Amino acid sequence: MKQLSTLNKYFWKYRWHFMLGIVFVVLTNYFRILAPQLTGYVVNTVVHSIKTADSSANLLTAKNDEKNYDIIVRAVIKNFDENASGKADHGFSHKILFAGLTLLVLAIISGFFMFLMRQTIIVMSRHIEYDQKNAVFSHYQKLDTQFYKTHSTGDLMNRISEDISRVRMYTGPAIMYFINLAAVIGFSIFFMLKASPKLTLVALSPLPILAITIYFVNNIINKKSERIQSLLSDLTTNAQESYSGIRVIKSFVQEKPMLGFFKRNSEAYRANALSLAKTEAIYFPSMALLIGLSTLITIMVGSLDVVNKVDGASVGKIAEFVMYIQMLTFPVSAIGWTASITQRAVTSQRRINEFLHTDPVIKDSPENIKPLLQGNISFTGVDFVYPHTGIHALNDFSLQVKAGEKIAIVGRTGSGKSTIAQLLLHMYEPQKGMILFDGIPLNKINLESLRTQISYVPQDVFLFSETVSNNIRFGMEDASQDAVVNAATQASVHEEIKRFQHGYETGIGERGVTLSGGQKQRISIARALIKDPEIVIFDDCLSAVDARTEKEIIGNLDAYLDNKTAIIITHRIFSLFEFNKIIVLDEGKIAEEGTHQQLLAKEGIYAEMYARQQEQDRGQGG
Repeated sequence: MKQLSTLNKYFWKYRWHFMLGIVFVVLTNYFRILAPQLTGYVVNTVVHSIKTADSSANLLTAKNDEKNYDIIVRAVIKNFDENASGKADHGFSHKILFAGLTLLVLAIISGFFMFLMRQTIIVMSRHIEYDQKNAVFSHYQKLDTQFYKTHSTGDLMNRISEDISRVRMYTGPAIMYFINLAAVIGFSIFFMLKASPKLTLVALSPLPILAITIYFVNNIINKKSERIQSLLSDLTTNAQESYSGIRVIKSFVQEKPMLGFFKRNSEAYRANALSLAKTEAIYFPSMALLIGLSTLITIMVGSLDVVNKVDGASVGKIAEFVMYIQMLTFPVSAIGWTASITQRAVTSQRRINEFLHTDPVIKDSPENIKPLLQGNISFTGVDFVYPHTGIHALNDFSLQVKAGEKIAIVGRTGSGKSTIAQLLLHMYEPQKGMILFDGIPLNKINLESLRTQISYVPQDVFLFSETVSNNIRFGMEDASQDAVVNAATQASVHEEIKRFQHGYETGIGERGVTLSGGQKQRISIARALIKDPEIVIFDDCLSAVDARTEKEIIGNLDAYLDNKTAIIITHRIFSLFEFNKIIVLDEGKIAEEGTHQQLLAKEGIYAEMYARQQEQDRGQGG
């Protein structure tokens, strides 16, 4: 239950819903508890109306029963007796009629408060669900890149959907039924003890067995629930990856193996879910059996007392106790259901808390500086090792970039090029060395301020299931349509967008699935260009475009990047672009640096890469 203590802040936030809900629960059950007493009175009246030798004794017993009734019931009975007096022929009929109408009114009043009870507590649970989902999503966005490399998307999705839904069942129905149970038991036992302590003990005798059963079965349910939630995360991950990679699955004709893999995961989930269902299938009928035994024992003992003319015994009292037991049936049988929901909520909240209590490695420092960046960048002795793989991406890396310079970083695959972009955006923290922007340590700069002032085009293009216009405008929501068109023009994708069915308002599907690789890259470039910042980082963003489009984009970028600091990471060599400096990386170190002509003259790695590229271009041209 300690895991659920994190929900206390929400209960406090919606305390008026909660407190009013408790009041309505109490009022609902208060008016319900009057029905057994009134029914007992009616039964005693019927018995008294039957002319027997013991009618005087029956009348005395009935009068004694009435003394134990609630004040409202006593007032109603007094009113019945006064109205029936002087109506010897029809007094009995009037009592029964008025009693029936009163029971109907009590049911309506109780139902009205039950409606209000659900309108407060269940509505509160929906508010809590909304707040909790927002809190989890907000925290997810604060977590660093390393976290997302070690946790599956399916598991993240399951925790924010399925787990929070199970917690909502606790904050709504479970709490409502628990309060309802407390109110019903409180009222019932109070009036049962007033009516007959002996019958009360008889009626409640199965409850210790019930309590022991609940304790042991709930432990089993808790363990099974944890296993089921874990398997559900695996199943969600499997489905999510299959949907995202459907084109790869189809191209490699792996539909059957993937279905088999999903079936195995699904079968494991089904087996555990059925096991839990079987446990609950035994549990709930057992509750009903114990309640039924309680009813039978009560009727038997009460009847024997009436037959043996035990003082205070009456048929009306037996009827009253049977109704009390029936009123207790659902709340008591719901103990198991409520406990099951609570145990599942504990399991789910524990899974939610695991992430909510995970602190991001990358976060704003106490200094939290928000400088206006000019574009001076400095790497000094930077070492970086990826925690999840142990790959040594950068080794004693040092680089000085002045404001307004254009730097190209080239190298073979795995040489550490993309790592530089990730470090500049402060997605990771280097294990050694220092990175400075305008002389300010990177880890002291406010993350939002830093990333707002840098335009970044990632190597792995990601587009949202939105319109083309909104994808370009992403990060600049107030950008005008003219700015969107201008950015698309500079990225050499405007003419193609115009040919789309709805132009810039065309929906591009999940991850831009309806676009070609080159179109996705150029829209991603347009998204970076529209920000018009002082620092631009392009990470191998022209790999999917043809040579003619590449030249066109480079020509546009040459004008756009004037007076901007630009770091262009690429595996291709742009001989037409004037770079202030070209850095050649090899195994995380700077192997060569200089201008295009200087590096060609060295006849090293750069010259080899350029010669191979020229040969490939000639081959494609032929």
